Formats: sequence, C-alpha cells, structure tokens
Amino acid sequence: MQELRDAGVMLRLIYQAMVDRGIDTEAILKRLGVDEDYLNSAQLRTPHNAQLFFWQVVEDVSGDPDIGLHLGQHLPTYKGQVLEYLFLSSPTFGEGLRRALNYQRLLSDAANTDFVVEGDEACLILDTTSDEVKRLKHFSECFVQGLMIFFQSITDGRFQCSRVEFEHERDERGTAHVEEVLGCKVVFGADENRMYFPASLLSHASPHAEPELLDLHERFASEQVARLEKKDIVGQVERIVAELLDSGEVTLDAVAERLDMKPRTLRTRLTEADTSFNQVLADFRYRLARQLLATTDESIDEIVYLTGFSEPSTFYRAFKRWSGMTPIEYRKTAQGREGIVELDD
Repeated sequence: MQELRDAGVMLRLIYQAMVDRGIDTEAILKRLGVDEDYLNSAQLRTPHNAQLFFWQVVEDVSGDPDIGLHLGQHLPTYKGQVLEYLFLSSPTFGEGLRRALNYQRLLSDAANTDFVVEGDEACLILDTTSDEVKRLKHFSECFVQGLMIFFQSITDGRFQCSRVEFEHERDERGTAHVEEVLGCKVVFGADENRMYFPASLLSHASPHAEPELLDLHERFASEQVARLEKKDIVGQVERIVAELLDSGEVTLDAVAERLDMKPRTLRTRLTEADTSFNQVLADFRYRLARQLLATTDESIDEIVYLTGFSEPSTFYRAFKRWSGMTPIEYRKTAQGREGIVELDD
C-alpha cells in the first residue's frame, strides 16, 4: 500500500491558528524538523498518519490537553481552493456539497466522507481510512470546526450544526466543554464521526452560482485529481525502495521488476509525476535517516547500512548536502524529543 497524504493547506490553516493563539510555533516546527518555507511549499502533501505525532508535539509544546478543540476556534476560513469555488459556483449548498465530495482527495487521500439525508436532518459521515487518526480527539475536534467555519462562510452565516458525534471518548466535564465550544449537542463514543445539520440548508441558493464557472471549476478539480493519481507511482516506488534498501539492490531496474513494468515505463511515469527515480530514492533515504537519528540510538554505522549507503563517508556527504548539518549535529539537535514528525512532500 502507498502512503496516504493530506493536502498542505490543512497544516497551514492549523499553523495560522497556532500563531493566533500565541503558541510557540518556532518550537513546534523545530521539533517537527520543518520550517515556514516548507509549510508554504507548492503542492505540499503530508503523511496522513503523521497527524498522530503532529498533534502530540502540539499538545506537548502548548501544554493544552484540549489543543485541537481550542485551535479549531482560531482556524482561518478555508479559501482560495478549487473546492471552495465548486461550492460557490454551484446553484445550491447541497449541489456544491455533492460535487465537492467527488473531489475530496484534494484535501486528503485518506478522506472517505459520505453524505446522507435522514428525514429533516442531513448528515456528513466524516470517515478516514485510518482508524487511529479518526479517533484522535485533537484532529477530529479541530477538523469539525474547520468544516463549520467553511460552511458558514459559503452560506453567508446560515449554516448551523445541530449535533456532532465523535468516536473518541470524553467524560461529562469534557463533553460540556466541547458542547460549549461547538455550540451544539455532542455525543462521544459513537460508531462514526458524524456532523448533523438541518436538511433545509441543502437548498440554500448560492449568490455566486454560474454554470459556466461551475464547468470550469469541475474540469480544474478533475485535472488536479488526475495529477495526484500520476503521483501515486511515487508512493509505490517508495514502498519497494523500503523493502530493497538493505539489500543494496535499489536500482530503477530492480524496482521496475517488482512493479511488473519496464524500466523505461517507470522512468516515464516518474517524469510525469515531476520527479525521477534518483530523487525519490534520495528523498526516502533522507527521511529515513532523519527518523533514525532523531528517534533511535542506532549507531551511525548501522544507519549507514539501513539507509542503503555503502560507506559512512558517502552517507555523511549526502546528509550534509540534504540538511546542512552532519548526522551527529542533527542527532544532537533532535535527540531526546519524542515523535519527530516526518512531513515530507
């Protein structure tokens, strides 16, 4: 299986919320091993399962056990993306919602949100393919508020959530606090994460509806999904590289054989994904080296072996070129910090 990723816009919105709340973002970014330039890099997509480590770091630095809930109160409105344009150019909120769900991969490869109408209520089932992430209270409580803020924006403030159900648990005091923040009834320990709202909102007309623009935005969304699908080959190559790395046989030919395709075909598909085999290999080695240096006590010699280098001197030169630090300098900077998050595009 290839690694599932989230769109970088999600991380940028949370970062702005942290700044607004006065959290030490410099300390958080340092522990994550990234900087502001990284956050703003084009077409950034971060590993979905890294949400677990990310939120642990944010909780540790902020000292707030309800940090996801509280950051949700400061989230900027999701704007300037094709999913917003789809909503605005659709004739109604309901039509925009149905169309946007067709392209939810633009937000996350792990997104599996569904939409149903139950009598007078409409319901969004907020599912992901990762059970651990969807049960993570920080992620779920922050994400729900992001949706509320966005839906209020595109309905001119008319959107109102009537009930939210979460899979994770809360005690009575915690439940009261979440209900106060969200402004609606909240249920914990549910079978699924769900957001309910009046079905009448589905017919709310968009003042920006425009058929020609809607067609244009749908084409653009389809092109963006197609671009992501082209990049799926990168995840497949990374999976094979991980399996072959300690064998010393990490070549384009060897990976192509494991993928049951010709080397020339693999090279072409990687070019279409705006990368190359050597780049994918280098990025994977760098990511693995950082993780091993930051989170283990493995010797440098062992890390050289695990990252597929033939000699320590070659590894040292490569790591210095990648990070601007020697492996030992990087370990001194990162060691002793729990769960450094690998958020690489």
